Amino acid sequence: MGFLRRVAGVSLRDRQPISRTNTSVHSKSFTEQATMANQSIDIITKVLEHSAKLVEEKVDAQLSKLNEMDEDDLERLKEKRLEALKKAQKQKQEWLSKGHGEYREISSEKDFFSEVKDSKNVVCHFYKNSTFRCKILDKHLAILAKKHVETKFIKLNVEKAPFLTERLRIKVIPTLALLLDGITKDYVVGFSDLGNTDEFSTEMLEWRLGCADVINYSGNLMEPPTMTQRSGTKFTKVEKKTIRGGGYDSDSDSEDD
Repeated sequence: MGFLRRVAGVSLRDRQPISRTNTSVHSKSFTEQATMANQSIDIITKVLEHSAKLVEEKVDAQLSKLNEMDEDDLERLKEKRLEALKKAQKQKQEWLSKGHGEYREISSEKDFFSEVKDSKNVVCHFYKNSTFRCKILDKHLAILAKKHVETKFIKLNVEKAPFLTERLRIKVIPTLALLLDGITKDYVVGFSDLGNTDEFSTEMLEWRLGCADVINYSGNLMEPPTMTQRSGTKFTKVEKKTIRGGGYDSDSDSEDD
C-alpha cells in the first residue's frame, strides 16, 4: 500500500507541472496568432493605402494633363471624338442597310444563305406556326433585334426549308442557330438553356446569346442574370462548322410543342 501511495503521489506531482506547461503553450500560441493577425491587418492597410495613392496620383496626372492642354490640343481631342462618333454612326447605317435592327422573316433556304453571307453576326430562329413556344421567342427576339443592331435577327419556317433543316439536323422546335462569319457556332435548342421555363426573361436570352459571342454583351458572362433557374439546366455546345455541315444532334427527336 505504501508503494502504491508513493507511485500515486509521484504521478500526481508529475502531472501538475505538465498542466501548467500546457497552459503556457496555449497562451503563447494564442499570442502568436494575435500578433500574426495584427501584422496581416497592417500589411493589408499599407497595400490599400498604396493603391489609393497610386489612383490619386493617376487622377492628378490626368487632371494636370488636361490643364496643360492648349486650345489646339482640346480641338484635336474634340475632333478625334467626333471622328469616332461618325465612324460608329456609319457602321450602324451599314448594319441597318443590311436588315439589322429589326426581327425579320425570310421566305426560303436561298434567302438564308444570302442573309448569312451578308452579315458577320446572325441569329436565325427555326420555327413552326403550330408551336406556341416559337411565339414566345418571337417576342424576345424582336426586342433584342432593336437593342443589338450589330447582329442580324431572322426567322425561317422549317416547313419551307426541309433541306437546310435536315442538313443542320434540327429536330427540336424552336431552335436558334447562332452564326459568326457564316459558321454555325452554337445552338439554343428549346428552352433548356433559358431556365427550362416559358417565363424566362429577355435578359436571360440576351445573356445566352452573349455567351456565344453573337452579340456585344456588356453584362457578366460568368452567371445568368437570374438565379431562379430550375435544376438540370444545361447548355448545348457544338463544334464550329459551316452552315452546310452535319454533325449536330439534339437530345430529343420530338418537336417541342
